[in-house]
Amino acid sequence: MTSAIIVAAGSSKRMGFNKLLAPLAGVPVLWRTLGEFQACAEVDEIIVVTGEEVAEQIEQWRQQGRLSKLVAVISGGAERHLSVWAGIQACAPESEIIAVHDGARPLITPAQISKCIAAAREQRAVACARPMTETIKRADASGRITESLDRTGVWVMETPQVFAKDLLVSAYESVIRDGALVTDEVSAVQHIGAAVFVVDNPSPNPKITFPSDLTLAEQFLP
Repeated sequence: MTSAIIVAAGSSKRMGFNKLLAPLAGVPVLWRTLGEFQACAEVDEIIVVTGEEVAEQIEQWRQQGRLSKLVAVISGGAERHLSVWAGIQACAPESEIIAVHDGARPLITPAQISKCIAAAREQRAVACARPMTETIKRADASGRITESLDRTGVWVMETPQVFAKDLLVSAYESVIRDGALVTDEVSAVQHIGAAVFVVDNPSPNPKITFPSDLTLAEQFLP
């Protein structure tokens, strides 16, 4: 059994409005995200971790009968890792694989979700990612470019990040116990010394952070 935790508890301070409910070509960002996981045959249940405003909207979508895999909508924590931990605890006891995905990445596809889940069944810990292709420079505090960085082997982390449930639970138990601050599941699993492998994503999967990201993402819609 595979559980999907959709993390949608951010404050959207950089957007100036709730990015999860913002329209992307007329469809709310989060609705697009949820729809892709609903359509993925390998996903058995969906848990959303979010705030009150978004939770109310999700309840309306649920009442419309379009989210049959949605089993729980729970409140997020003060930090992202606390939100994910709350989502883990809401997963079904029989769940074997957990996929964690940012609600603000609406361009993920069912095919890529399935690809990541299949890889996690073999390797236990994987992250959707794309290889860095741009030239990378380092700049000092004044903005002056100081050096070029080698991009060989550099990957941009995306989501979903997918894990064997027992491994992810162990990682987060350690993170909570140690008071560690992690920004994604890869860091949490690495905190206990476990290896995580990349799963190449050939399709654009940007995170909606700024208003201009909505315009950019719209260009990638089919």
